[in-house]
Amino acid sequence: MSLHFELVTPEKLVRNEDVYMVVVPGTEGDFGVLAGHAPVMSTVRDGTIQIYATDKATPEVVAIKGGFAEVNARGLTILAEQVG
Repeated sequence: MSLHFELVTPEKLVRNEDVYMVVVPGTEGDFGVLAGHAPVMSTVRDGTIQIYATDKATPEVVAIKGGFAEVNARGLTILAEQVG
């Protein structure tokens, strides 16, 4: 089972893919999102997201600045102020 993940900035859709897990730098601490995660919304602090393509894969690390993360039945969407 995979997690649908979208990373969006005000300018463009940066990522749109199915992954195993994403670790998000929430303002109250990092949290991991897998497929089937309970719905949640969180503000995101400046930091990095870790994208795991498969279980036990080495994560791809992407720097982001601020924004919001939403987990719902469709998956995880991160609306970042800036990526990279």
